[in-house]
Amino acid sequence: MLKLFRYLKPYWILVAAVLLLVFFQTLSELYLPTLMSDIVDKGVVKGDTDYIWRVGGTMLLVALGGMACSIAASFFSAKSASGFGKLLRGKLFKHVSNFSLEEFDKVGTASLITRTTNDITQVQQVMIMILRMMVMAPMMCIGGIIMAVSKDATLSLVLVVILPVLVGAIFLIAGKGIPLFKQIQKKIDRLNLVMREGLTGIRVIRSFNRISHESKRFDAANWDLTETSIKVNKIMAFMMPVMMIVMNLASVAIIWYGGLRIDKGHMLVGDLMAFLQYAMQIMFSLIMVSMMFVMIPRASASAVRINEVLDMAPVIKDEGTKRPAAGHKGYVEFRNVSFSYPGAEQPAVQNISFSAKPGEVTAIIGGTGSGKSTLISLIPRFYDVDEGSVLVDGTDVREMPQEVLRSKIGFVPQKAVLFSGTINENIRYGKEDATDEEVQHAARIAQASDFIAEMEQGFESPISQGGTNVSGGQKQRLSIARALVRNPEIYIFDDSFSALDFKTDAKLRAALKGETQESTVIIVAQRVSTVLDADRIIVMNESQIAGIGNHRELMETCEVYKEIVYSQLSEEEIA
Repeated sequence: MLKLFRYLKPYWILVAAVLLLVFFQTLSELYLPTLMSDIVDKGVVKGDTDYIWRVGGTMLLVALGGMACSIAASFFSAKSASGFGKLLRGKLFKHVSNFSLEEFDKVGTASLITRTTNDITQVQQVMIMILRMMVMAPMMCIGGIIMAVSKDATLSLVLVVILPVLVGAIFLIAGKGIPLFKQIQKKIDRLNLVMREGLTGIRVIRSFNRISHESKRFDAANWDLTETSIKVNKIMAFMMPVMMIVMNLASVAIIWYGGLRIDKGHMLVGDLMAFLQYAMQIMFSLIMVSMMFVMIPRASASAVRINEVLDMAPVIKDEGTKRPAAGHKGYVEFRNVSFSYPGAEQPAVQNISFSAKPGEVTAIIGGTGSGKSTLISLIPRFYDVDEGSVLVDGTDVREMPQEVLRSKIGFVPQKAVLFSGTINENIRYGKEDATDEEVQHAARIAQASDFIAEMEQGFESPISQGGTNVSGGQKQRLSIARALVRNPEIYIFDDSFSALDFKTDAKLRAALKGETQESTVIIVAQRVSTVLDADRIIVMNESQIAGIGNHRELMETCEVYKEIVYSQLSEEEIA
């Protein structure tokens, strides 16, 4: 957790102010019992009313000063801890934004959400406690012992017996609780994962009538977390009763032996009262420490999880400085490319070589799992190749700044993704400064104008989170419009026409042909009808290229392509 303290640096003035204020607050609390002792021994016993009023006024001022310091310290500690949380969340989000898909696959989306929200909140709460108690607890304990000994060194022997018992109880209870706090964070991850899957996959769950199964999964994860939380809270619940028993026994012992010393004339009544308060302060300081023992282990577990993400270096580093040559624009080339997913036994693609040129349509077709989507994921550098190289405009994508590379690409993913907002905002996601005419033109080319016009608010119609208020085909057309408005050098369509009917598909491809004449177009498709007119068709089979050519050439030379065609088209359509 100490590694995270560096994010407090911008708030060092506030932190210093908190520590100083807590220091003065502790001094005031240590001084009050002595003033009370003086009132009793010098004012009450001797009947000196003026002295009582004078010292009583001093006590009031000291108490008000301590209260003011406490309020100010609480305000500044909350402000600095909240700022710390804000900075840490921003740093974590920015760092995660640079992750490749490999890091997302490794950590998991549910876990990243928990770490960015729940874990940082845990650390933030403990930060407030540490700032308040880091100075107060040890100072009150040490100061209390010094003041108690100054009042009566012999009576202080009671503390020698009591304090080790109290400290031992704290360590014993905290030692049993710490491992359970670490388990809790992992179980929150699991609960988030089950809940996220249940919410995002609600259509599949209902269609297969698996609601009861998912409820059982959620109940199992929920009960697992609840059981661990109950167990750790039971252990921690012992702490306060143990503290109170020890404190009450200590009070009885101090009053008993203090009374005997007063009776023998070795101690004054005021000193006994002050000693009793100092003993309580010492034990309360240990209670503060015990509270920190309750919170810090959980925060430490959270801090470890946060540091795991912050220390995770992205596999794909944005260190490229080369700019593409001026003569090239949209030229894509694969040279002997091979790539395997982490932990996979077989390469996802291997020995791939081809080129895609501006003004041409390059289609990629093949069976499920043949490596089509993996292939095009290497162009925007979602993953880095294991062997060979992917070149864009004659430059290896690993040597280009990612921003420059991706600014050249209009990518339409296999699963259409829309964001909460309006249709206008979703299309403009491809180009922030796009004019209304550009947005409308992109929607028209993407065959989205008709259904947008039917909506009550047109282009200002709201899109719910995940685009759940539009159909699959409408989502795909809006995703295509988002890429079109960018007017990029390279268009990548990853099976982006699968939810469209044949008529809309044909109209869209005809409109795209006129729109993308100067760009490189790469289409991944399952349907043969989508790729028939492509200038170049790449046939994938078992992670390798089975054939390259146009439709007519492949029908003569590639058995895999012929099988795909005959499985989808009739004899009349093929002819």
